[in-house]
Amino acid sequence: MKRNDNLTMLMDFYELTMAKGYFENGMKDIITYFDMFFRKIPDGGGFAIMAGVQQLVEYLKKLSFDEEDIEFLRSKKIFGEDFLEYLKNFRFSSDVWVVPEGTPIFPGEPIVTVRGPAIEAQLIETMVLLTINHQSLIATKSNRIVRAAQGRPVMEFGSRRAQGYDGAIYGARAAYIGGCVGTACTLSERDYGIPATGTMAHSWVQMFPTELDAFRAYARTYPNSCSLLVDTYNVLKSGIPNAIRVFDEELKPNGYRPKSIRIDSGDMTYLSRKARKMLDDAGYPDCKIIASNALDEYIIRDILMQGAQIDIFGVGERLITSRSEPVFGGVYKLVGVEKDGEIIPKIKLSENVEKITLPGFKQVWRLFDNESGKAMADVITLHDEVIESGKPYELFDPEYTWKRKTIDNFTARPLLQKVFDGGKCIFKERPINEIRDFCAKSTDELWSEVCRFENPHKYYVDLSEKLWSVRKTLLDKH
Repeated sequence: MKRNDNLTMLMDFYELTMAKGYFENGMKDIITYFDMFFRKIPDGGGFAIMAGVQQLVEYLKKLSFDEEDIEFLRSKKIFGEDFLEYLKNFRFSSDVWVVPEGTPIFPGEPIVTVRGPAIEAQLIETMVLLTINHQSLIATKSNRIVRAAQGRPVMEFGSRRAQGYDGAIYGARAAYIGGCVGTACTLSERDYGIPATGTMAHSWVQMFPTELDAFRAYARTYPNSCSLLVDTYNVLKSGIPNAIRVFDEELKPNGYRPKSIRIDSGDMTYLSRKARKMLDDAGYPDCKIIASNALDEYIIRDILMQGAQIDIFGVGERLITSRSEPVFGGVYKLVGVEKDGEIIPKIKLSENVEKITLPGFKQVWRLFDNESGKAMADVITLHDEVIESGKPYELFDPEYTWKRKTIDNFTARPLLQKVFDGGKCIFKERPINEIRDFCAKSTDELWSEVCRFENPHKYYVDLSEKLWSVRKTLLDKH
């Protein structure tokens, strides 16, 4: 399969048919506003995690049609030469705002906003959604699994089960943002600085005459970082006894200590408790126990509640594919157009109430209680509204408008940040470790009730009075 760095043609074909229509109907220079938002949190959780911004920025910076693209489109026989010439000279010139990576996000909020000519804003729809949807899905799943581990390190082990190689590479990046400490994907360390870790597979053990021979050879090769996979044959009868013998005969006499053993099958609670006692009795209380094999947040939570003695988790397919809910339902909708310098809000109606869009050019504010430091609510406003920290502000439920509350001891932070200005990239790339730390800090700013896996408390996302009035006017009109 041919690949290059220019992903301009990775788009739904209707983006091009609409672009031609805008071009031929004199609409290509109309300034439009599009929002990306999502409607439902994966796994019934209380929040999602924003991720994928860096890859979206890289895509937009390289946005252009090369000669091969133009020739392919010419071969479709439906695009005129004037339109193809326009595409040949196409350069991105829009404004883009995003919620920073690692930020907890909630349904209905704009997490990407694009302001630009109609053709530009339309052409990028697919990649905006593809990039943010995928990484936000995996970052959200990773964050759940990491929280279930209660401070124990979680490593991402899913490359071989990912949905394609991009799913493995970018999935590892998203998992690290969500809180994983490392990945099995070597390329993700080379390209993104995510620590790659790994020791051996069962095939290593099978390659030697005996399990003991295999362990002995590995210990001699890696005496300072010896980690042994103990479930190729029998964890308690051969795996751990052989590991202990190698620790005694190969490592300890030469001044080394074992790093860990890994269990990849069986009842993790039972086996880890037995293994812990065997290792402790042998004088290796510092030897960590790693568990892998089809784990997720629920299994991890349950085995820890049952007393499992596991120090580190390796999580593969259920993380890298978000197997329990493998779709992050972000959408990209037109919310406004400019006419004579005025923003005309646009709304999409539906028989399904949850599909009605929020019109207009907007900002999202997160309000923090000054006493606890916890996030109280988000408020979506029109772009030119400002919520002043500490000044009395009335929150109200946009659906049940009689539910109102005035707050004053709070700090307000705008979430959407500009990353492109007239097509010029002004995005400041952050180190991946900084994004990961920011995600952990931001998650900790949520009340624990919002972080529950089952029946989480619904975090309040309210509208300003002005935005609510704009929406109501359009609803009444249509």
